[in-house]
Amino acid sequence: MSQSRTPATPTPDRSRVTANVVRGCLGNLVEWYDWFAYATFSIYFASVFFPEGDRTAQLLSTAVVFAVGFFMRPLGGWLLGAYADRFGRRRALTLSVTLMSAGSLTIALAPGHDAIGLWAPALLVLARLAQGLSVGGEFGSSASYLSEVAPEGRRGFYSSFQYVSIVMGQLAALLVAIVLQNLLTEDQLHGWGWRIPFVIGAVAGLIVMYLRRSMEESEHFEKEQARTAAPGAPERKGLTALFAEYPRQLLAVFGLAIGGTVAFYTYTTYLQKYLVNTAGIPQSTVTLIGFAALFVYMLMQPAVGALSDRIGRRPVMFAFSGGCMLLTVPLMTVLGRTSNPWIAFLLMTVALTFVTGYSALAAIIKAEMFPTKVRALGVGLPHALVTATFGGLTEPIALALKDGGQENLFFWYVTGCVGLTFLATLLVREPSHASHLDVTEAPADAPRPSKTAPLA
Repeated sequence: MSQSRTPATPTPDRSRVTANVVRGCLGNLVEWYDWFAYATFSIYFASVFFPEGDRTAQLLSTAVVFAVGFFMRPLGGWLLGAYADRFGRRRALTLSVTLMSAGSLTIALAPGHDAIGLWAPALLVLARLAQGLSVGGEFGSSASYLSEVAPEGRRGFYSSFQYVSIVMGQLAALLVAIVLQNLLTEDQLHGWGWRIPFVIGAVAGLIVMYLRRSMEESEHFEKEQARTAAPGAPERKGLTALFAEYPRQLLAVFGLAIGGTVAFYTYTTYLQKYLVNTAGIPQSTVTLIGFAALFVYMLMQPAVGALSDRIGRRPVMFAFSGGCMLLTVPLMTVLGRTSNPWIAFLLMTVALTFVTGYSALAAIIKAEMFPTKVRALGVGLPHALVTATFGGLTEPIALALKDGGQENLFFWYVTGCVGLTFLATLLVREPSHASHLDVTEAPADAPRPSKTAPLA
């Protein structure tokens, strides 16, 4: 069974590609700034939204609300993913950043528990639901857009900027925390200072909403629209096509995302609380450690993405999963026992170096598995389901095990999740040249050609 090819498209102008990538990533940056602002400042506003009590119990409560936002992500991955495949990447990305900004504004203005009782945590949950819907739809749409606007042979490099913008969002949240920690007292931060970053996020979201409305639509999406508008037999789309025609690809995305998501949230979001609660390092010092390590981590993304353009996706993904399986338990054990900030920084950087093997490829390795007609949905929905069930529960599981005196079991849990990614990598059928994508990839039960056609 042969597969038709389309003529190779001209290489896009580099400045045009860069402009589109930058506009797409700015929105991604703001969305993830808002998302991580919650995790960064929850240690300050936990007592505002929840009754006074044990500090770990309050942190656990805010972590559970953090997880609640994750449970909206599958709905966002489905609705906004299908929306992006039907109406365009640009419109879906604009909608997602609008939802995120609305959630940030709600958190910034919400009264505390002392003022309105249980309505305070209810508003917090409502805001997180909106933000979860936003982030759930953002990943698939953003991954599709970046992979489609990038030139052939450089898709790994350009797609890696998805996680560059994600980490920049987290760094922005940490930078705001560092500034506020130096300008305000602890009482001021706990009282009202924590609201400032959410106001910043809401305002920045309005600016990015305008920028996303003006960015170019993916040419590949426009070609797909033209193709499906032409006379011919009806074609399955959406969930029907996704589950009927691409079950192997869905299974692979699930497995790839499990270990990568758990490792990412362990070594970025949770690790900072771990260094405070377990290692006993002061919060302000931990913020600096996290900022420095994440900055190095951000710089590694394009280099690893470019490496995958040369040697393929699978070797890089095997390096991530194999390294994290071997190092998670010893690294976390030593981190929990050290009080030296430099050792903590070094070990955090080592861990994030291996995580780069997943994050730099997270967009492109999944986007390469699906054709344009279901790409945003195929990437976004399984990824969102995994982050809801595994990513969102990373902190609650870690804190609950710590509260039960079995913190070391969490390290083995992370190792097991990464092991699933190792197995899922075996399911990835890498093209003969890693920068190529199928125009209309054959269903899972159809024979595959020895080479694939460039994305069009």
